[in-house]
Amino acid sequence: MSDHRVNLKWRPGADDDFAGGQYRREHRWRFSGGLEVEGTAAPDYGGSDRLPNPEEALVAAVASCHLLTFLAIAQRRGLIVSAYDCEGVGTLGKNDDGRMAVTRIRLVPHIEFAGDTPDAAALEKLHASAHRNCFIANSISCPVDIET
Repeated sequence: MSDHRVNLKWRPGADDDFAGGQYRREHRWRFSGGLEVEGTAAPDYGGSDRLPNPEEALVAAVASCHLLTFLAIAQRRGLIVSAYDCEGVGTLGKNDDGRMAVTRIRLVPHIEFAGDTPDAAALEKLHASAHRNCFIANSISCPVDIET
């Protein structure tokens, strides 16, 4: 087992009216290696469209975990991946309890191989195995669709 730590910092702006709902949504994410990233709420919730929001971070975490798991499986099977690009989309909606949630994530990976290239059926099996073994996908309740 291992722990994975982050630190969040938020402070009000000088002109914020917190009680009136007019306050900044920007905050800092600090990761254990020292990297700091500015985050915000999604634009629909008062945030900026120029900064990542938690919903995007969730999609990025799922896509990143799928990528890393896929690479590990491909390497163990003797495949050489020369490029991996992925588009990810998270859909926000109401879950079965009527609460707002990310209700579906769609990943569309495009992979290039050097040497042997798996056929469509083998590639689908690689993605299924990567999804089954992805720590983050195993930690969330919404479905993750992988389109190949």
